[in-house]
Amino acid sequence: MFRSAGRLPRRLLLSAAVAGAVAGVPDPSKLPIYHQPDPEIVLVESPSRLEQEIGVVRGRVTSAYEDVHAHVQGWVSKWIGVEHAVENRVKSIISPDEAVTPGLLYVGVATLTGSILARNRLFFRLVLPPAFLVLSANHFLPKTTHNLSTYLGSLEETYFPTLAQKHDVANAHTQMTWERVKEATQSGRDRINRGATVAVDKVQEVTGLKLKETLGWQQKQVEKVEKAVVHTKDAIVEKVAEKVHEAEKTAKDAQRKIVGEAEAIEKEIEIQVEAADKKVEKNEDVVKSL
Repeated sequence: MFRSAGRLPRRLLLSAAVAGAVAGVPDPSKLPIYHQPDPEIVLVESPSRLEQEIGVVRGRVTSAYEDVHAHVQGWVSKWIGVEHAVENRVKSIISPDEAVTPGLLYVGVATLTGSILARNRLFFRLVLPPAFLVLSANHFLPKTTHNLSTYLGSLEETYFPTLAQKHDVANAHTQMTWERVKEATQSGRDRINRGATVAVDKVQEVTGLKLKETLGWQQKQVEKVEKAVVHTKDAIVEKVAEKVHEAEKTAKDAQRKIVGEAEAIEKEIEIQVEAADKKVEKNEDVVKSL
């Protein structure tokens, strides 16, 4: 009996809780009594599959275009640098004191002349045009040719040092051989001239004819002596002018030093005089105060 009385309140509580829960759940078939706010509508953008693929392709195309553009810009910058380097090099090789247009024309004509003269023989056809080219370039454009040879020599020393050494040795031997040939030619000319002079003197002694005056040798010797005298005179005049210029410069420097020292002495004297005047004025003031 007591057990049934204890269970009764629990059942009542459970039934009341279930009834309250059922009463709190709204019935969808019945309209609410109070006005409810409109629900907020949120739109979420969701791209389609095609749009996603188009975006991926566009990104790849853009990156590829940027890479190609950067590559092309790099090549353009390199080409501009090469152009500036070539322009500066050409300006450094071409001498401003020489007219390039007629000089190149003369060099081309001389080279073609060499090829025309050597058209019958293969050896001369290979040798004469380069020889005429080098000789005419050294004659019509000497400074430009020298600058070009110096630049080619620097390239040879930079990239082909062994060949440059051999080239220098060959040039030295060629220069020595040329100097020996010049000395031998000059000595041969002197011997021939002395022999001819002795022969003419003997003929003059035997025959009594004045062959030297007839041949003009005496006049040539006189002209040589006159040229030597004029050259010596010019050299002496130049040396005297240099000495006079140096003496004038030394005299001017000495005069400047003397004038500077005199001005310094005058300034010192003026300072001492001013100091003495100030002392005299002070003494006068002291005397007046007494």
